[in-house]
Amino acid sequence: MSGRHDDELQGVTMLGKENVPYTYEYNPSILEAFENKHSNRDYFVKFNCPEFTSLCPKTGQPDFATIYISYIPDILMVESKSLKLYLFSFRNHGDFHEDCMNIIMNDLIKLMDPRYIEVWGKFTPRGGISIDPYTNYGKPGTKYEQMAEYRLMNHDLNPETIDNR
Repeated sequence: MSGRHDDELQGVTMLGKENVPYTYEYNPSILEAFENKHSNRDYFVKFNCPEFTSLCPKTGQPDFATIYISYIPDILMVESKSLKLYLFSFRNHGDFHEDCMNIIMNDLIKLMDPRYIEVWGKFTPRGGISIDPYTNYGKPGTKYEQMAEYRLMNHDLNPETIDNR
């Protein structure tokens, strides 16, 4: 890489690097961002993360989920390899499902300051019940704040057919 491309990827250090160590303890400093080259328009970026694991803070039992992260970027975007390593860092982290989803969203807001973001965890059942926490955020004082309110109130009006648990 050289010239303008290097400038666009400032702060991205793990992409293309071999033997990147996996952190087994929660570590938001792993997250990296790069410049959004299309900040003149709204568009969604969606990550489907089917191998998320964390630990129950009371029993230490593993919890498994598919995490859906959707956001409308502003100036910065999250680099996907750093996101993968970040999510992996929850492997030995003990927190309730709802806390994990809010922590992920808060860390991504701190990293990118997106226009809009939502994080939805669909956890596999344990003890005969599954928990699917949904959280979102829109920049205050913008149409994205109104969008977040609307999506929160309507996100689960059409129940899905569960066939992947």
